[in-house]
Amino acid sequence: QAQFVESGGGLVQSGGSLKLSCAVSGISFDAYSMGWYRQGPRKRRESVARISSAGDTHYADSVKGRFTISRDNAENTVYLQMNSLRPEDTAVYYCNAPYSSSGSAIFGSWGQGTQVTVSS
Repeated sequence: QAQFVESGGGLVQSGGSLKLSCAVSGISFDAYSMGWYRQGPRKRRESVARISSAGDTHYADSVKGRFTISRDNAENTVYLQMNSLRPEDTAVYYCNAPYSSSGSAIFGSWGQGTQVTVSS
């Protein structure tokens, strides 16, 4: 059973930075692409960034140039460095393993997420 434990969220002013972490267990971590998703108030969950097992990355247009996804296969952890944060980045952030073609999450078992709130 895949398990995801997200951490690192918080309250930050517009223009600030945060680094999120997601500890993954129950799967062969280095065999999967990993991704970050977010769900803002009254919005659907959306894909933010993903990284393949080889380290290739893909970003949503809304975060390109501001967010950086990375992974540590030795620690079974995926990270999201978020810079130049904007109020519209306010959301609960989750990680999961995405399908490479669509970015949709493979696993139905989501973690609790980590809240990111950006004040203007």
